[in-house]
Amino acid sequence: MADEPVLLSNHTGGILTLTLNRPRRKNAINAELWSALEAELRAAESNPDVRVVVLTGAGGAFCAGADLSGGRSGHPLQRLRSINDVALSLHELSVPTVAKVDGVAVGAGWNLALGCDLVVATPQSKFSQIFARRGLSLDFGGSWLLPKLVGLQQAKRLALLAEMIDAQEAHRLGLVTWLIDPADMDAFVDDIAQRLAAGPPVALAQNKALLNEGGDRTLRDALASEARAQSVNYATVDAPAAFAAFNEKREPVFTGEWAVR
Repeated sequence: MADEPVLLSNHTGGILTLTLNRPRRKNAINAELWSALEAELRAAESNPDVRVVVLTGAGGAFCAGADLSGGRSGHPLQRLRSINDVALSLHELSVPTVAKVDGVAVGAGWNLALGCDLVVATPQSKFSQIFARRGLSLDFGGSWLLPKLVGLQQAKRLALLAEMIDAQEAHRLGLVTWLIDPADMDAFVDDIAQRLAAGPPVALAQNKALLNEGGDRTLRDALASEARAQSVNYATVDAPAAFAAFNEKREPVFTGEWAVR
């Protein structure tokens, strides 16, 4: 259907699932989809009921990257700014994010997955930093993400050769967190998402921020940030709730509520 939304959104039990929905284009992202992604990610950041975000694609593909077909208007820098806004919104989102990958994830589509905190893929998935084959250089944060994830030499290999690698190779390089059979994929991701959604939201947000920032800081800086973050955690009801649950031999219920009055 021509009027079918390019991005499907489902929010259930604290889990927001965003599905790229252009299956005829292998979910290549056009201007409308970039805009929809940006809006959903910004809304998720300001919605306390969202505890985890799952990103996936419809129709047996994750994302074939940016849609380069058709006419493009405006200066390239202006177009890239809108893409960069999505990358930043995803990276800075305080809740955990999970990429659920089946089929191809190439170019900006692969970096969209790598921008998530965890990546679950099927053995049939394929990946490429395809930019050089298109006469382009890395975007959507690839130049920052890849060296952090695989080291400089492997990052250069992936960027300069722009080769397609299989899921097993991506997993070996640490670019995929789990490889899961397609028949088990839905249940596995649901379990991961539910466990994240049940976690202490403030503490998870602090952990995510600390780890994202840690690679660019000295140990002294990291320790100071950890101390500030831990002080925030102690100001919520979650730490006492966890201690009480441990003593009572039950599972804690985390809300992230501010305890200081």
